[in-house]
Amino acid sequence: MVRISRDWCAATAIAAGLCLSVSAVTPANAVGLLTPSDQSQSLDLLNHKVSVVVEDGYVITTVNQTFSNPHGNDMEATYSFPVPHKAAVSEFTYWMDGKPVTAEVVEKEKARQIYESEKQAGRNTGLAEQDDYKTFDISVWPVRGNDDVDIRFSYIQPAKLDTGIGRYLYPLEEGGVDEEKLAFWTAKQTVTGTFSFDLHLRTDYPVDAVRLPKHPGAQITQEQDGSWRVHMNNAALASGLEKDAALDLQSAPTIDETGLSEGQATQGQTPVALDQDIVVYWRQTQNQPARVDMVPYKADPSGRGTFMLTLTPGMDLKPITEGRDWIFVLDRSGSMGGKIATLSEGVGKALGKLRPEDRFRIIFFNDGTSELTNGFTPASADQINQALNSVRGVQAGGGTDLYAGLKRGLNALDSDRTGAIVLVTDGVANVGTTETKKFLELTQQKDVRLFTAIMGNSANVPLLEPMTDASGGFAVRVSNSDDIVGTLLQATSKVTHEALHGLKLDLTQKDGSVRINDIRRRNNPSLYRGEQLVLFGHYWGEGEASLKLTGEISGTPVSYETSFTFPETAKRNPEIERLWGYAQIEHDLQTIGLFGPDRDLKTSIVDTSKEFGILSPYTSMLIVEETRFEELAIDQTNKKRLATEQAAQKERKAKPVQSTRVDTQKPMFKGNQPSHSGGGGGGSGSLGILGLLLALSALTIGLKMRRRTAQ
Repeated sequence: MVRISRDWCAATAIAAGLCLSVSAVTPANAVGLLTPSDQSQSLDLLNHKVSVVVEDGYVITTVNQTFSNPHGNDMEATYSFPVPHKAAVSEFTYWMDGKPVTAEVVEKEKARQIYESEKQAGRNTGLAEQDDYKTFDISVWPVRGNDDVDIRFSYIQPAKLDTGIGRYLYPLEEGGVDEEKLAFWTAKQTVTGTFSFDLHLRTDYPVDAVRLPKHPGAQITQEQDGSWRVHMNNAALASGLEKDAALDLQSAPTIDETGLSEGQATQGQTPVALDQDIVVYWRQTQNQPARVDMVPYKADPSGRGTFMLTLTPGMDLKPITEGRDWIFVLDRSGSMGGKIATLSEGVGKALGKLRPEDRFRIIFFNDGTSELTNGFTPASADQINQALNSVRGVQAGGGTDLYAGLKRGLNALDSDRTGAIVLVTDGVANVGTTETKKFLELTQQKDVRLFTAIMGNSANVPLLEPMTDASGGFAVRVSNSDDIVGTLLQATSKVTHEALHGLKLDLTQKDGSVRINDIRRRNNPSLYRGEQLVLFGHYWGEGEASLKLTGEISGTPVSYETSFTFPETAKRNPEIERLWGYAQIEHDLQTIGLFGPDRDLKTSIVDTSKEFGILSPYTSMLIVEETRFEELAIDQTNKKRLATEQAAQKERKAKPVQSTRVDTQKPMFKGNQPSHSGGGGGGSGSLGILGLLLALSALTIGLKMRRRTAQ
């Protein structure tokens, strides 16, 4: 049997001084088959099988589903699920007469028109659409009476580490932020047949522990080649929340040929609800080198190549211990209904980390704003307990005037003291000012770092991340199924260390034989201890290039350099092209968010989406019967791209894991990457995400206090 490990919790308690208890949170909504609220008949989600591969710095998630129609009449199946973080949907396949048909990317309005026309003509058809930043909606017509249909969809996303801790989230909790959809649809979230979740973690950097905070029935094993596997079936998904599943190298379970842990019965037909996110953490062994990794793809020696470059820095970030002021700006609007308990528990743990010399204020917002505290409050035990009791009694409701809440928090700052703002919200601004540009202008009015906990799936990341980046702060995405462990392991190292500010990154050719262009990365001007930098780009030719990272640590300029070679050909990772395409679309969408609609940018997004076969707010994935693609003049380019990727995935699976490090000859950083404190992380509990944000904020406050002292 899998041993339920508490070692991580003990280590965290030693490092951070606390360990949390379980706080079960019932999500407001879940993914599932959508049925109009006024319709009596509904379909069944018969089977739901998830396969995840983490390798070479990115993750491929593949979902196979079977929709069943228990009624005598034909019906349409519409399946909705939250948009995963930075996910490029790469495949939508529908089995027609036992044969798979792959979707192609078409402009959104045209795709919808064709889909409806094919339905009217009685032909098989399918459609996948992106509802802005909120959900992916997949529709299939028809599900014949008393029959089943099979579909498959896949998406690709980067896999980043923080202080040696990796995190993967499979989103199953619908964010509850789309009021129109909630009013019209009801979601049937139960899997009546087979559920399975399988994750394969393949990395050339050794991993010594894997854990799932909210799924004690998960089976976790390590293979002889050093890779890790996680498996869950119906029974594991339905298991309670009293413990978590954790496995380190000292607690290997016994697995029989069926893939089940010893003593666990097969319960493949137990109905289960898709109402709780699946979160998997993995922990690298200590003393891994700071490094630069590159994953290239270039099939044609004379053509264009694509690359993903990941920096895992090791820098001399000195301890900071000064006191500070804290302003908590907390969302209590109606869309926070399924997240308010997590928010309250997180605030409590964050307040518990304050020191006697600290002060705090707590501001709430929904349709309007209110302050729980009466100005700045000393961080005494009595004041903290009083504030915590009040926070726990807050109920969610009303609209979201995020602008007013953030403005009140900024105005509450004391100019004579150093402070930071901790914002906790899903960012669905629907009252008052809502334009992204106005929020960016607001955050830049004062020299203060903003630290944001982005709560739940379907949160308004296109608003919250740029706003946080503009302040030089740090944003963290939060699920109700997260746990204090992964975040506190990161926070314990960040709470006492400086950060690199004014970050600049230059990647240039060195010998003239390689040309580099189209660099895309998130516009974060600061780098915190343990954080990685990921960028995508194109190159032509082959040859050596130089990479330089510069910035300031406590006002002192620093510089880190290396050089490495771009290969003439590299065919192992064709998926990198889709990730570059996603980064380009994200860049264009952020520009539209800042400056408003732009015809040229919309055209750019549509063209990129079609070329790289990924969904966007302006395009859809359309399936028609195989002969209809040619009749409708739709090129089947995604079918060809997908075949190339699947062949590469099959080849990678058959070979050992390969190293992606490129700076071994000339290391960019001295020493090792920052890593977790102590032995690891564990335990279970409600999310202590504000503890992390509190820790991150301390970096900036310490920097400012040092600068004031120096002046």
